[in-house]
Amino acid sequence: MEEIELTILIPCLNEEKTIGICIKKAQNFMKENNINGEVLVIDNGCTDQSINIAKELGARVEFVKEKGYGSALINGSKLANGKYTIMGDADDSYNFAEILPIYEKLKEGYELVVGNRYTGKLEKGAMKFTHQYIGTPAISFMARKKFDIPVGDFNCGLRGYNTKLINDLKFQSTGMEYATEMIIKAKQGNLKIIEIPINFYKDGRNGASHLKTIRDGIRNLKIISQNKANKK
Repeated sequence: MEEIELTILIPCLNEEKTIGICIKKAQNFMKENNINGEVLVIDNGCTDQSINIAKELGARVEFVKEKGYGSALINGSKLANGKYTIMGDADDSYNFAEILPIYEKLKEGYELVVGNRYTGKLEKGAMKFTHQYIGTPAISFMARKKFDIPVGDFNCGLRGYNTKLINDLKFQSTGMEYATEMIIKAKQGNLKIIEIPINFYKDGRNGASHLKTIRDGIRNLKIISQNKANKK
């Protein structure tokens, strides 16, 4: 049986307006680039038509009971069959048709490839003012300095990684802070990390974001403070 090269991992919580768009883009990307892969949608408690849409389009769907962005992705990664995993949100803010540079870096031997929304195209209105100019820059600055990691956008949700190596790391996050913890733990585990520009677009759902600014900010700060920097 041919090895599955890539899992495109999409956590989903009531994204019926956009999940189909994301799956089609992911499937077309793998077809156009002749990649043997799978689209894995993680049902994190959907109550709308998201999962029916995903199944109709031929995506693999797995249910994760533990609620939260981190829980969905940590458990989803363990369920991934691909040698590599590229994760991205189900709201069409990340374009799965544009992930070739991430895949190429993984093939080059990088073990964690992180997107940077500030160095790519950042569509007007895609990020809240407080997130764009205060929250994400502050969190990224503190984590970058403490852990000596050359990453400018710790909160970017579009990234790729060596599936086994990430699964070998021990995570504690259940929410959005998982994005920050992944980079910290990858650094502590001596994984080969690179950051590349990616484009970020307005949420295609036209609804309320799952982000909770104050709560998620505090959780990010806790992850930074609770982890120790590698000794130089």
